[in-house]
Amino acid sequence: MSEPDREPTETPTTDKQEAEKEGQRMARNWVGIAVVSILAMLLVVIALMQATGLVDVFAPVATTETQQWGAFVVLAVIVVAIAGWSWKAIAS
Repeated sequence: MSEPDREPTETPTTDKQEAEKEGQRMARNWVGIAVVSILAMLLVVIALMQATGLVDVFAPVATTETQQWGAFVVLAVIVVAIAGWSWKAIAS
């Protein structure tokens, strides 16, 4: 059994400037999470429509099915890179 923490990990904010900075940082983090979530959902929708043949989203830039899925993979890598950048900002 472990002993509970005697001190809280974070102390309450008493300074007005510190509180404003903390609020801005939290807002930026939540906006980052929202953007990544929206992009990921759009990517899932495009993938499902592409897989079922409803649309050929990348037809203007890719002629074969393999090229279209390759373009989709590039978009997925971009979304993952944005997510990594967003999560790195949250962790710091």
